[in-house]
Amino acid sequence: MELSTLIGLLLGFIAVGVGMVLKGASLTALINPAAILIIIVGTIATIFIGFPMEDIKRVPKLFKILFAKQQLISKKELVKQFAEWTTVSRREGILSLENRLEEIDDDFLKKGMAMAIDGNDAEFIRDVLSEDISAMEERHRDGALIFSQMGTYAPTLGVLGAVVGLISALSNLNEVEALGHLISAAFVATLLGIFTGYVLWHPMANKLKLFSRREAGVKRMMLEGILSIQAGDNVNAIHNKLFAYLSAVERRELTEEMGNEKA
Repeated sequence: MELSTLIGLLLGFIAVGVGMVLKGASLTALINPAAILIIIVGTIATIFIGFPMEDIKRVPKLFKILFAKQQLISKKELVKQFAEWTTVSRREGILSLENRLEEIDDDFLKKGMAMAIDGNDAEFIRDVLSEDISAMEERHRDGALIFSQMGTYAPTLGVLGAVVGLISALSNLNEVEALGHLISAAFVATLLGIFTGYVLWHPMANKLKLFSRREAGVKRMMLEGILSIQAGDNVNAIHNKLFAYLSAVERRELTEEMGNEKA
């Protein structure tokens, strides 16, 4: 479970709810079917108009990604794994790694290692796996774009809802008591539009982009490790190449772990 998403949603609703109470506004004002219809259904309508059906069918999966903890192989574990494979490959030959393919859970890594073991040249392996990464990034961009567009449309629809509410209010100028309620209800649509756009949809799009960058980074690290094994590099060369993908903290931790193992 991705706790940051749940915590963010909870804090967002608390911020608006408590803020309204502190300002003396009633939370029951948010129960406005017309505003909800215009913002929620209107936003959904814009997505259906702006995206093909095959992309819209992916939305439930995208929500699942946002609320599920991203399962990526640890970069430090990858360095250790490639170092081990390099040692075995240089001692027994790259074909000796074929028996270890079934132990690999990641499809991208398994595919790349299989290509290297089968004797494909480095340029071919790089081209194929780089295309895989590019295709993945494009799919992820399309998914994040849906949420970005929802975040763009929702506040504008909030203005539309406010205009509709003001039209209703101005048509009842003779009813002074009802006028205040009508104007208040008109701005509920604006509140909902801004809240859903900038507290929900845009942040969700940003998180999807971040997840995509992280996954692409891990896959590029795998690619470099596979090519190093294919080239017959030694363990030190593997470390030098893959350490570039680690943060300073990860490098220090891994160096300490490796030192402890040798000791």
